[in-house]
Order: sequence, then C-alpha cells, then structure tokens
Amino acid sequence: MPKMRRKADLPTKVCAACGLPFSWRKKWERDWENVKFCSDRCRSDKGQKAREGAA
Repeated sequence: MPKMRRKADLPTKVCAACGLPFSWRKKWERDWENVKFCSDRCRSDKGQKAREGAA
C-alpha cells in the first residue's frame, strides 16, 4: 500500500476564475495538466466576471 501524503505535499494551482489556490484531487489524477478551475461554480462563471468589469 502506498504511503499517505499530507495535503501540503500535493501540487497546487491558482483558479483561473476566482484566483484562489486549490490542491490536486484524486479525480483529477489523469487530467491535472488541463484543470484550470477549482470548482464547477468557477467553471460555469468563468466569463461572468470579465463581462461585469467591461460593463
């Protein structure tokens, strides 16, 4: 059985929508390079903030 890792040891990225850091998750294991958003909410609101700032 593999050793357990602490959350602090996992890779992190910055969300493209909200700008907050988020950590690697098991469900993103195969596609970590393409993950850009921390949640479904940020993914669905990705263009919303840009449109609000332009108006």
